[in-house]
Amino acid sequence: MAATIYDIAKKAGVSIATVSRVFNNSGNVSDKARKKVLTVADEMGYHPQAFAQGLASRKNNTVMIVVPVISNYFFMEILGGVQDKLSEVNYELSIFNISPNKDLKKQVEHVLKRRWAEGYLFVSIHLEDKDWESLQKYNVPITLVDEYFGGFDSVSVDNAQGAYRAVKALHDCGHRRIAMLSAMETSKPIKDRLRGYKKALGELDIPFDKQLVVKGDTMNRDGFTERAGYEAMIKMLKMDPIPDACFCASDIQAVGALKAMQDTGKSIPIIGYDDIELAEYMGLSTIRQPMREMGFFATQNLIDRMNNPDKTISQTIYTPELITRSSTKVNGRAVDV
Repeated sequence: MAATIYDIAKKAGVSIATVSRVFNNSGNVSDKARKKVLTVADEMGYHPQAFAQGLASRKNNTVMIVVPVISNYFFMEILGGVQDKLSEVNYELSIFNISPNKDLKKQVEHVLKRRWAEGYLFVSIHLEDKDWESLQKYNVPITLVDEYFGGFDSVSVDNAQGAYRAVKALHDCGHRRIAMLSAMETSKPIKDRLRGYKKALGELDIPFDKQLVVKGDTMNRDGFTERAGYEAMIKMLKMDPIPDACFCASDIQAVGALKAMQDTGKSIPIIGYDDIELAEYMGLSTIRQPMREMGFFATQNLIDRMNNPDKTISQTIYTPELITRSSTKVNGRAVDV
């Protein structure tokens, strides 16, 4: 249950009247008592003005999705799964778009303090464990999607295993000089996929060459854009020698990479990551994340948590699947795994 003014008063060692005067900005409170009450309120995740507004406006059947980017193929697939589940039950959906260029934790706290919904789905919001831990004080139902923290329900994919499978598949087709089309190194998905890329190279006795990990110059959305993929592939095609093949960290970057190959008249086999709907129509081999299923199952988890706050924490990690299409064909032969 969320904290009340009674809880605040008890922990701060003051009367309920004192707590009320602090929250109403009354002048009849000492600075010491005011500071103590506000500190305790913050520790317990209590935001008086916003909480009161929330009580007046929120509905008990509202679920909120919090995302860093709305215009994103990955999010749209996740959203499809969320809507599939919500169509089965009497819950409303709202979406809150936070800015990836501002302090993520502060923005997440802003959302939680205002109690706009009964439960929250945080999609591709990547915080440090200590930050997620500090957010537990708000005591509201939360499910993480494309992220993992032991204190909350979560649904994610083994990104390292996905990259590992992509590199192994390219090697099984006869390639050794395998590049990785990357994105911003601080991105958590990139860290995991780079780890899988390196693991595969190590097992195949192929020395890791940092020059073969290439990203574009355009870093909005952490570099997960068509433009960044185009720029990175142009760099690869100017290498001497050109890489034998390429693992792309996302399908949307692979879209740009394919355009770069078309514009230059040079091509190498590539495998993307995600399996967005567009990938099938472009003949893009890829590592499939069950995105719609992830959205559906995460929403089910959240509703279960809303109905049963004391249930055991659920951690689901999907194993990604290799999907072979024409982008990995060499002389008419596809990757065989």
